[in-house]
Amino acid sequence: MCEVFAGQDPERYACTTRRLRLNGQSTSIRLENAFWQTLDDIAARDGVTTPIFISTLHSEVLERRGEPQNFTSLLRCACLKFMEITRSEPAVAIAAE
Repeated sequence: MCEVFAGQDPERYACTTRRLRLNGQSTSIRLENAFWQTLDDIAARDGVTTPIFISTLHSEVLERRGEPQNFTSLLRCACLKFMEITRSEPAVAIAAE
């Protein structure tokens, strides 16, 4: 039943730490490689680098809701949201035809 999940490459769920600046502050973020890949995909789709995308997202969250309690969780949820959106895009395009 779980072969598709249990059989995935361990490199996907290995963690990597990246250093970047958020609002001028140097910080590091530790995420699983699968999430980093998704963030890289989101940034590329928007035509920016991953650090710029993350910094912009952080600034927008600060503006709307104040400092997030757990920014890495927000990033993971952003990845899930991106996957939901991209999964529904072909269906939207087909429905429009």
